[in-house]
Amino acid sequence: MNRAQERAAGQRADNDAGPEPELELLVHGVGGTTPEKMLGDPRTVRVTGDDTAAVFRRAEDAGAGEGPRDEPVQEAYVWCNLTSGDSSRALWLVLLPFMVVNLAHWMRPAAPGRQRAVRLYGLLVRLAALTLTVLLVAAACEVALDLVAWQCAGVHACTRRHSWLTFLAPRASVTPGGHDSWWSLPGRRLALAALVPTALTCLLWYLSHRTWSAYESHRPLSHDPEPDTDGSALALPGFWYGRRIVARLRAAHTAAALLTVAAAVATPAARLDHRPGGPAALNVLSWLLTVALLACAAAAVTVVCRRGRSENELDQQLDRHLVRGLPLGALVLLLLTVVYAGWARPGWRSTGRLAGDPAFGALMLAQGLLVVALAVVARDLYRRRPDPRAGMRGLSGPAVALLACALGGVMSGGVAQRVADWLDGTHALLPGPPVLLTWQASTIPPVLAALLVLAAGLGMRTARLARAERDRVRHEHPGEPEDPGRTRTIAQVRALATLTDRAPLVVAVLAATTLALGAVALAGALATGKTPDAAARRTYDAVQAVAETSQALGSWLVGLGFVLFVTWGRRAYKDASARRTIGILWDVGTFWPRAAHPFAPPCYAERAVPDLTWRMATWTQCTGGRLVLSGHSQGSVLAAAAAWQLPPSVCGRIALLTYGSPLERLYGRWFPAHFGPPALAGLHRDVACWGNLYRLTDPIGGPVRVADDTTPEVDHAPLRDPLAYGRTPAHPLPAPILGHSDYQADPAFARERTGLLSRLRPALPGPRTQPDAPSAGGGNAG
Repeated sequence: MNRAQERAAGQRADNDAGPEPELELLVHGVGGTTPEKMLGDPRTVRVTGDDTAAVFRRAEDAGAGEGPRDEPVQEAYVWCNLTSGDSSRALWLVLLPFMVVNLAHWMRPAAPGRQRAVRLYGLLVRLAALTLTVLLVAAACEVALDLVAWQCAGVHACTRRHSWLTFLAPRASVTPGGHDSWWSLPGRRLALAALVPTALTCLLWYLSHRTWSAYESHRPLSHDPEPDTDGSALALPGFWYGRRIVARLRAAHTAAALLTVAAAVATPAARLDHRPGGPAALNVLSWLLTVALLACAAAAVTVVCRRGRSENELDQQLDRHLVRGLPLGALVLLLLTVVYAGWARPGWRSTGRLAGDPAFGALMLAQGLLVVALAVVARDLYRRRPDPRAGMRGLSGPAVALLACALGGVMSGGVAQRVADWLDGTHALLPGPPVLLTWQASTIPPVLAALLVLAAGLGMRTARLARAERDRVRHEHPGEPEDPGRTRTIAQVRALATLTDRAPLVVAVLAATTLALGAVALAGALATGKTPDAAARRTYDAVQAVAETSQALGSWLVGLGFVLFVTWGRRAYKDASARRTIGILWDVGTFWPRAAHPFAPPCYAERAVPDLTWRMATWTQCTGGRLVLSGHSQGSVLAAAAAWQLPPSVCGRIALLTYGSPLERLYGRWFPAHFGPPALAGLHRDVACWGNLYRLTDPIGGPVRVADDTTPEVDHAPLRDPLAYGRTPAHPLPAPILGHSDYQADPAFARERTGLLSRLRPALPGPRTQPDAPSAGGGNAG
């Protein structure tokens, strides 16, 4: 018996059992809210849950029985503290590139039966994520080891500007060959500075491990899924339990980060020891350390490549030896490298830069090749099952992965440039950061120029659409006095709401521009070894002017971005409202499990989805009642994910009500493998009934476009917004344009909920007063 047959049999049995209790479980959207606002009552009590996420009821309903009532009992599931709770959430801003590349993993096109290609896609994304970890730690090494310990501490004039570095400075300007402290040897300075990137790595490991305890450790509701090749993987038992993959990736990324620090410390000393006439013992030791570092790096890459997610079953295994041994082995190698680099080497001086340009160049080249390969695989998957509504024709994942790499590069270059300016305000004492980072900063103005041109084009299109919408608004309110200002406002809001549908174009232009300019920056830095203005000095005047302007403006924009980033982070750490704003970003970006990057902000759905499924399953089993799962905005995505996880016996008692929902408009387009048309059609078959409300003025919500000849339409006609065009007896004051909010204020909401309950529990015939009298009960509303 399949899921639909089980549901039908359960409904037939329930219809003979008389009236049943009814419950409406409300799930809020992004930004969060309070249970008092969700339930419309200042007195609420927590039914189940904790301070992080919980289910609430009105106080008057807390002690009520579960018998039948005129209206369903309402419960509110509040999950906003999962993303915008304590002040440590402000630290998640540093993890933004990791979150973006993790999204790329879930953006692959739908391709049933192409398991090898799907695994290859996931492998390429995981490798790109690994390069981002190395890039972040390399940027920390650039700041701490190169700019501070190697360059500034090696120049007497710079240490005089920064007295806290005096104990690291050699006294070559006073006594040739003399040192004023034990730490002044270059290798020992590097060893001491290595504490900074090592501490950063330990912090990332700690955050990932701590958030695992709060999120991935919650076991989902166990059930046996029905095989459905066209359904969504979100219905699989192990989808929301990512403990094993996160632990493996955390070990590999931690090891890779520690090995990056070790390589940055060992490279200058090894170069010196490889010269003819150097100490033979140190030369041999350098080669042994190099081989050991390469072997450990190969092991980390193998761990990333070997295993992806396990979703078909609840995988509770944990590779304890690997999870513990790989990071500890990398840490031991780092300690040995520190000892090796700190060995006394007479005559060793720190001059010029460390090997930053080759390292950052290799990382940038590797990221570019991975993105290109990812695009090839994604395009091949898309050709197998073309979906015209999929974002960027299947290339959204590679584009987002590219933007994650670009964001990581800009953040790395911004930090390095700001620290270099702080250490050497005159730009005359130090060589400064690697040339490639300067080239990357110089590409920011052209990218912004391309976006401004695109914004101008979209603005003109929106203005034309707003003029066309005015006629539609006039025709929708026949017989009412014309108010040109009111008509114009409604038309503008509708036109602006359509900009969401142009997001794929914006991402495509941004990704293409970034890829082209990134290739130019890499080629220019490697070919010339000079900054853009220095490389253009003997060229045409126009080229030189463009290069100088781009470099100066790019440096200024990088500095401004860095200042804004730090300011926003500090404000979010102290201000709860700013922290809630950051939480809105994570509401959208961290819905998905950490499948590619273990240091990404944690997936709140791995806590929220089990919460919802356990609540629905236990309530229906205890009461035998009917339940309306009511989700707004991002809450509708959580509601859908929870409904997919329910067993058939529970699904037969569940009606799904979504409003302001991005299920098809955003998730269906950007994540077609999991929210595409076949997946949403499967969800429609699984639940007893489904209704969806949306407005033309809503920039987020839209229709879900699920059609089935055997059941009523899922999508309601677009709701009127505003509820009244002019002043009416029911609306003596101007009705507001609601857009994405206050769907429950529309009378259509209550009618839709009543209709869903009627389809869940058809009205029963009333008692017969005479043997031949017709029944007094109502008919089936469904």
